Amino acid sequence: MFTGIVEETGVVERIKPTASSIELTVRAKVCARGLKVGDSLAVNGCCLTVVKLTARKGGKLIRFDLLRETWERTNLQSAKVGSRVNLERALLVGDRLGGHFVTGHIDGTGKIICWERAGQDHVLDIAAPPEVLRYVVFKGSITVDGISLTVAAVEKKSFRIWIIPHTYEVTALNERSVGDAVNLEADLLGKYVRQFVT
Repeated sequence: MFTGIVEETGVVERIKPTASSIELTVRAKVCARGLKVGDSLAVNGCCLTVVKLTARKGGKLIRFDLLRETWERTNLQSAKVGSRVNLERALLVGDRLGGHFVTGHIDGTGKIICWERAGQDHVLDIAAPPEVLRYVVFKGSITVDGISLTVAAVEKKSFRIWIIPHTYEVTALNERSVGDAVNLEADLLGKYVRQFVT
């Protein structure tokens, strides 16, 4: 379980396809502290299991083995060596819950259709698939690339969020542009409510 509060941006060091998986290696500092093999780490909002740790000056290299299903359903397939990714360690019991409940199970990818500056903030419009959009509500929560954000507006095929300067500066969103894919996870509570109602 995560909260959608990004702790740092890591850097993709290696992507290696194998017969059974895709090996993804990310360099991190903050999120590497106390991390061990078998732990979960959210990478662009996708919950991945640490399979190897290698010490590096000022941090560690963290390796994950991604199934083809995960690779094809997330924007990690667009990552390149040198790309920045949003990282968050799993929530500890007793930690502050600064965002909202995030599982790290990506519901689908959206596409950035508008990315504009508005004063000191940024406005981001994302086209989303129907299976995600049905859970998106005005002033509700949504996770975009692992970031807990508040929905500012909802249209038939898209939704809008506002990005404050801090979020823009400390996450990998500042590397995104119109046409890029972003990982989306709808609010967990909304999924349960819809299930119970139907």
